[in-house]
Amino acid sequence: MRIVGLTGGIASGKSTVSNLFKSHDVPIVDADVVAREVLMKGSGGWKKVVAAFGDEILLENGEVNRPRLGQIVISDPDKRQFLNRLLAPYISRGIFWKVLKLWMKGYKVIVLDVPLLFEAKMDKFTKPIIVVWVDPETQIQRLLARDKSSEEDARNRINAQMSLDVKRGKADIVIDNTGSLDDLNQQFQKVFVEVTRPLTWTEFLRSRQGVFAILASFTSGVVLFMKTFNNHTHIS
Repeated sequence: MRIVGLTGGIASGKSTVSNLFKSHDVPIVDADVVAREVLMKGSGGWKKVVAAFGDEILLENGEVNRPRLGQIVISDPDKRQFLNRLLAPYISRGIFWKVLKLWMKGYKVIVLDVPLLFEAKMDKFTKPIIVVWVDPETQIQRLLARDKSSEEDARNRINAQMSLDVKRGKADIVIDNTGSLDDLNQQFQKVFVEVTRPLTWTEFLRSRQGVFAILASFTSGVVLFMKTFNNHTHIS
């Protein structure tokens, strides 16, 4: 099984690339979706976060007010890291189960869409790693246009994440999204061919088909051994 890591930064276009993979029938495990699930009212993650940050982060229906929680942690690195540590075990577990379900269905290639791929140390489980990159000024302008926020707020949100230049240095594949959507599509087609190439032997052995092949070979070996052993005993 090939687990592809996909990451980027806010307003870099990572979600657009993720959607392109979906449109090409490549299954996506989206860490943001998992994060929303682990914060659902009554869940373990919900209880931890409410205990740590208080009822002020809750909506009237008891669900977490995610924008409010984001405002609290965005400009405070200590609180942001504390929140990440609280939720990391729940998010990791949620991602694991989603990957396992896809493995059981026989998918050979999946994409992990994780904004904090490097920060959460999940890069060691993925190969290749794709980083969707844009230059800082383009990132600011796109974020301002998308969210209609102040420039100060936009810069705070960008600075709260690992630099895209740093992420680019850790990538196996870089998608430069500073151009047009057509440019992005052209780059994606090349990336798609790369990540859907035939599995290596190691990747195949991690797939469901590979495990079944190993089990079949082992079973055949045992049967052959038993037949040989029985024949030898009979001759003796």
